[in-house]
Amino acid sequence: MDLFLWVKSLHVISIIAWMAGMLYLPRLFVYHAEAEVGSEKSETFKVMERRLLKAIINPAMVASWIFGLWAAYELSAWQDGWFHAKLTLVLVMSGVHGYLSKCVKNFAADQNTKPARFYRILNEVPTVLMICIVILVIVKPF
Repeated sequence: MDLFLWVKSLHVISIIAWMAGMLYLPRLFVYHAEAEVGSEKSETFKVMERRLLKAIINPAMVASWIFGLWAAYELSAWQDGWFHAKLTLVLVMSGVHGYLSKCVKNFAADQNTKPARFYRILNEVPTVLMICIVILVIVKPF
């Protein structure tokens, strides 16, 4: 059986899990920002956010990077312009991931200073990045 097909499949599966979490976590922040500090609702959001980050988003990001770099190696994509653009956007997505991780810590310490509207806007960033990345991979415009 072709190992590359397995690597590519695991890369796509990892990305789906990573993006599901990246799209859901800021939505949790919207509701958490509206909850009263110390309330049962706020404490529930803390648990949900921590579990989502630690059990799904973090492992999925690591797997996406591992299988993505492996696939790039197998494809010899390192010279391709579309790949450089994709890699740049994935680095930006990883930065957004890091920022969301910081937000989880801030909420856990009851130190959030951002309004729900901020998280509604932030929720769109992974979506825009994902769209651009998919177009680069499928269309390969350069």
